[in-house]
Amino acid sequence: MSNAKALPLLEPATVEPCCPPLAERPLTAEEAERTAVMFKALGDPVRLRLFSAVASHAGGEACVCDISDVGVSQPTVSHHLKKLKEAGLLSSERRGTWVYYRVEPAVLAAMGRLLTQAAGAA
Repeated sequence: MSNAKALPLLEPATVEPCCPPLAERPLTAEEAERTAVMFKALGDPVRLRLFSAVASHAGGEACVCDISDVGVSQPTVSHHLKKLKEAGLLSSERRGTWVYYRVEPAVLAAMGRLLTQAAGAA
C-alpha cells in the first residue's frame, strides 16, 4: 500500500481571468495584465494542445499520462503544464505517481465571456 495521499485541487492563484467582454468597454490596466498572461500562456501551440486535451477529456480532467503525446519530451510537457497552471488556466491534483489536470469551469466561462460581444454592441 502506498503512503502517497491525494492532494486537494489547487486553486489558480496568480491569475483570475475575469474581465468584461472586449466590446463592452476598454479593459483596465489590471484586467489587461491578467488577460495578457492568459493569452500568452495559450499563445504556444504545445500549450494550446495540452489545454485543449484537458478541456475536452472525458470527465473534465486528464491524467498527464493521457495527454503527454504532443510531440515533445515529458519534461517539456511538464514545463508547459506548469505555465498553464501559473496563468490560472489549469488546476491539478496528484494521485499516487500521476498528476491529474482540470480546467475549471469558471475559467472557460470567463474566456467565453471575454470574447463575446456585449449586448447591443453588434
